[in-house]
Amino acid sequence: MSEVEDLLERIERRAEALVRENARLRGKIGDLDRKGEEMQKAIKDKDILINNLTEQNKILKLGNALTQKGDSTEIKLKINQLIRDIDKSLSLMTKL
Repeated sequence: MSEVEDLLERIERRAEALVRENARLRGKIGDLDRKGEEMQKAIKDKDILINNLTEQNKILKLGNALTQKGDSTEIKLKINQLIRDIDKSLSLMTKL
């Protein structure tokens, strides 16, 4: 009977160890999920920043074209539209 009791005790210890390992791994998964969400947010923020910088670059190029070609209504309208787009992007970024 002692062999059976020893076997049951070893099984019980192994089951407890597995339960502890399961809890540890679940905690680690939770940490990794949070880090993944943080990274996704960082990626979105960087994408918004890239878009804003791209739009600013377009504005600068249009501004240079405006100073070189003189008064152009079409260029001014494009600049105004780009500024509105940048403002919208910035407001979306601050909401995140």
